[in-house]
Amino acid sequence: PHFSPSLPRSPPAFPVTRDDREKFLGQKGATLWLTGLSGSGKSSISVALESLLFKRGVLCYRLDGDNVRMGLNKNLGFSPEDRVENIRRIGEVSKLMTDAGLIAMTAFISPYAADRTIARELHAAAGAPFVEIYVKCPLSVAEERDPKGLYKKARAGVIKNFTGIDAPYEAPESAEVVIDTSEVSLEDAAAKIVDYLLEVGILKK
Repeated sequence: PHFSPSLPRSPPAFPVTRDDREKFLGQKGATLWLTGLSGSGKSSISVALESLLFKRGVLCYRLDGDNVRMGLNKNLGFSPEDRVENIRRIGEVSKLMTDAGLIAMTAFISPYAADRTIARELHAAAGAPFVEIYVKCPLSVAEERDPKGLYKKARAGVIKNFTGIDAPYEAPESAEVVIDTSEVSLEDAAAKIVDYLLEVGILKK
């Protein structure tokens, strides 16, 4: 490009890296991928976890059905193909957030192991930490909770392709953290995740 002789030349610009952003923020970026049945407690745990991290001075952001399904993914339904695309987009967005130096928390059923593997590999290719958190819960307990009445509608045939009823959920076989919400409290579940993040060095002790 042509520069006017009267304008001083600036030093050459270099791209800002994730390392630069993490040093600036004083924290490490990572994606915490919460997966489990509807009613297992994913969103509730992510809210409690976000509060714990915020109190520690950690910049984080929570992605769930309320802010993703109503915006970025509002054109998607619940067919197998749409579920795949839903998780693909969430994987890409959380990877970008991690690259920005944030801790991104995703709270979605994400029922298919292959899709969760794709999300993990996306992060691995970018050198971005990815922590899979299996929010385990017996179907009978999740159905008894049924906070939004979705299981009742699925049983009545009003909702089709509902995970756990007429669509499969493939439980993780090697998640970094497993939490059985039929056995532990919300606070203990969030604390367990924080303990893991401290253990592996994502959070500072």
